Amino acid sequence: MCGGEIKSMTLSFIASSTTFFSNKTITILLKPHFRFYPFSTNHNSVNPHFHSAVTQPQFLLRLLNSVKHRPLTAFRFFRWVQKQPNFHPSQTTFIAILDILAINRRFIKPAYWVMEKAIQLQIDGIVLDVLLRRNSAKLLGLLLHVFVKKSILDKCLMLFNKMINNGLLPDVRNCNRVLKLLKDKSMVNEVKVVYRVMIKYDIRPTVVTYNTMMDLLCKQGEVGRAIEVLNVMPKFGCDPNDVSYNVLVNGLSGKGEFERAKELIEKMSMLGLRVSAYTYNPLICGLCKKEMVEEATDLRREMLSRGALPTVVTYNTIMYGLCRLGRVGDARQYFDVMANEDLMPDLVSYNTLIYGYIRLGNFAEALLLFSELRCKNLVPSVVTYNTLIDGGCRLGNLDIAKGMKDDMIKHGLCPDVFTFTILVRGFCQMGNLPMAKELFDEMLRRGLKPDRIAYTTRIVGELKLGDPSKAFGMQEEMQDKGFPPDLITYNVLINGLCKLGNLDDANELVKRMLLNGFVPDHVTYTSIIHAHLMSGLLRKAEEVFCDMSKKGIHPSVVTYTVLIHSYAVGGSLDLAKKYFDEMQDKCVSPNVITYNALINGLCKENKMDVAYNLFEEMESKGVSANKYTYTIMINENCNLGYWQKALKLYKDMLDREIEPDTCTRTALLKHLNKDYKLHAVRCLENVIREGE
Repeated sequence: MCGGEIKSMTLSFIASSTTFFSNKTITILLKPHFRFYPFSTNHNSVNPHFHSAVTQPQFLLRLLNSVKHRPLTAFRFFRWVQKQPNFHPSQTTFIAILDILAINRRFIKPAYWVMEKAIQLQIDGIVLDVLLRRNSAKLLGLLLHVFVKKSILDKCLMLFNKMINNGLLPDVRNCNRVLKLLKDKSMVNEVKVVYRVMIKYDIRPTVVTYNTMMDLLCKQGEVGRAIEVLNVMPKFGCDPNDVSYNVLVNGLSGKGEFERAKELIEKMSMLGLRVSAYTYNPLICGLCKKEMVEEATDLRREMLSRGALPTVVTYNTIMYGLCRLGRVGDARQYFDVMANEDLMPDLVSYNTLIYGYIRLGNFAEALLLFSELRCKNLVPSVVTYNTLIDGGCRLGNLDIAKGMKDDMIKHGLCPDVFTFTILVRGFCQMGNLPMAKELFDEMLRRGLKPDRIAYTTRIVGELKLGDPSKAFGMQEEMQDKGFPPDLITYNVLINGLCKLGNLDDANELVKRMLLNGFVPDHVTYTSIIHAHLMSGLLRKAEEVFCDMSKKGIHPSVVTYTVLIHSYAVGGSLDLAKKYFDEMQDKCVSPNVITYNALINGLCKENKMDVAYNLFEEMESKGVSANKYTYTIMINENCNLGYWQKALKLYKDMLDREIEPDTCTRTALLKHLNKDYKLHAVRCLENVIREGE
């Protein structure tokens, strides 16, 4: 329909008289309790008084004009008409009903519905043009609101610009909506343009405007500039609110500036602003990511003292932090804490604990939690299944892991790339390459595109089975699929060759990666150092280590650990201790594997007192012992005949919910003969009695 026809029909709408319809028709419409639901949706059953309004837009226009003083009646009739099967949408009727509804703010919701329907019927472009020609700022603002709400970005920006160019300035609320949409889409330049337009045309920013801009700056890492915005807000007659401070606390926490974040919270309290879980949760999350769980739990107590009630998210964050440190027992206690505070653990709570038990190797407890969450009417997610599948693979329970994949499909969940990558890695590690390939092919059949990690996993599998030619063939296939080798790919290949003892090939690959513009990092050097150590070439390993430092590449905890392990196993405890002290002097914190390597060396030399001191030191530094730590200590105590000490360690292990494996149990019982069986039973009975 051309512009002249639209104009003509609109004019006829304005000029039409109620005499077009019978008095009976108008009387029906004007009844106080008139509703349209009695009308049948079957076109053949439509009341004859309204038959023409359904099929002919000009009749609908005149009928709407007849009841324009009753906006709600007009809207109900319009909504009924457009549901009829023979209804012919017309931009003129949409504009007419919008004009009727725009008279009073009470009818904004119905008008919003009409705009949504125009977009759905794809006539919003013509409606927009008509509204622009008529300078209908109010209705254009409503259309802009709908575009933003539906995240129709291109039309949103187009309408915003047209309104500005036509002198029909959007109000500040719509500007704020546009800013937020652009910020959420990470369209930084567009956000700045819209903000400058607001300033240029004197659309006065509100606290929402400033909060949006501060959030954008924080997400860009420019927290300093965001704080400057906070400081200038009062100069423009806009006082910051609790959201303003929450945004900044979030930004500072993300950058690890915890003390400054705490200072802002103190300032909020001084200003009488409300602190809440939204204030504290980002700070608690930041602390937990840095493994500062004690500080995070202190903040929970501070929250309670200030009347800021922790949420399920608060507890999930702390639980995850504890699980990462192996403190699953402490994490599980928060289930009871949540229950006492009338909070219901959600799927994330269960996923977190399942992850924690998997890390400890306690697959049985993880499976019990899986059953429990289903009893609580929680629906397992792909993340839940992937965590359990990963646990099964790590413990060598590949049949259970594969069964989990089948179970998730049975319950309507689609395995993702991570599901198959975990399974492929598990079967590769167990040497079952045919099954790994079968799972890889199943991933392809399901239309999933293997990512770089999936291909790299296959490469690791081929190298583990000692077939570098197939590994390099997989790397070529990976490149053909659009994944050229990156630093990680090179490191995996170099590490695989080093483990196979192919140091010459590994060094050649290092030269190739340099030619391709990749600089070897600490992972590359660590692989080569480890290969030399495993070959007994300790001096060569030292030379590579020195070369690494000269090139400004800082050794990692893994680099130091492989050196400590080699010297400790070889009985060179002084050199092992030298590297142990050096890493801490250079602010590289030992992990549980580092401690295990040194404790193992001390135990082999029968230096149990020093080993126990190191065991206590690691605990005091927040490094939790794992099953390997306990197995090493139990084994040597049993070798020395200190069976009571071994039992005490075993009990401590069980109390911490660290699941012993076959090696642990073998170490505990290997020296027992028939004469000691009665003694063993009595000792076990004493331990049980002490625990009661």
